[in-house]
Amino acid sequence: MKLAFLGVGAMGSALAKGVVSSGFRAPEDVVIFDPDSRRLSETSTATGIAAAASARDAAAFAEAIIICVKPAMVESLLKEMAEVIEPGKLVISIAAGVRLERMQACLREGVGVIRVMPNTPAQVGMGASALALGKSVNQRQRDTAAGLFESVGLAVVVDEKLLDAVTGLSGSGPAFVYTFIEALADAGVSVGLTREAAIALAAQTVAGAAQMVLKTGRHPAVLRDQVTSPAGTTIAGCAELERKGLRAAVISAVQAAAARSAEMGK
Repeated sequence: MKLAFLGVGAMGSALAKGVVSSGFRAPEDVVIFDPDSRRLSETSTATGIAAAASARDAAAFAEAIIICVKPAMVESLLKEMAEVIEPGKLVISIAAGVRLERMQACLREGVGVIRVMPNTPAQVGMGASALALGKSVNQRQRDTAAGLFESVGLAVVVDEKLLDAVTGLSGSGPAFVYTFIEALADAGVSVGLTREAAIALAAQTVAGAAQMVLKTGRHPAVLRDQVTSPAGTTIAGCAELERKGLRAAVISAVQAAAARSAEMGK
């Protein structure tokens, strides 16, 4: 299935690079388009993917069109291309808040539509993406979309009604994690480490702990218990986190982000 990426900003270019570097698609099976000629040229040079002359040309070439533009632009772009997006083709959108029914209304009957919430670590091949499938999506299209986002990390399929929850957790989550890493580094500096060493140790600690969860499949509480010896240093720190309300603060942050996502989608 040939692919077209419309919009090669940070996320669009990351996806385009991911599908080629992972071997999911050869460069000749992909085209890209962006009205910013500099950005388009840079991504084409970096990936070996051909640049299309227009969004319509890109959509005509591809069987799957990945929309990576601002939410306000999605419906007008789909209407502009509707004539060349034939039944049996697939449209994948990563635009936040633009629901499946709104996109389907811009397209002909029989065009598959998938809505995706990725996150920024896709730029380094460590993304977390959730896919919501429209009514006309077949198994081949589902597999193509899942493979595309697995080329830059992890991908799961969820009901569209859960995408606001996904936005609150993994969409906004990197910002919460960066705040935690910064706090860990500040703490390291406060007990004598250099800033450079503290940031490196904090970031690697978070990355390593995350990989332990993903690779072992064990519950985070089980892994935490392996680090927590009786009357030791770790339990002293964990007790302080509980006293200061870290768990409640994180839950509240995700709930607030999910609620805001729901508001924006109305």
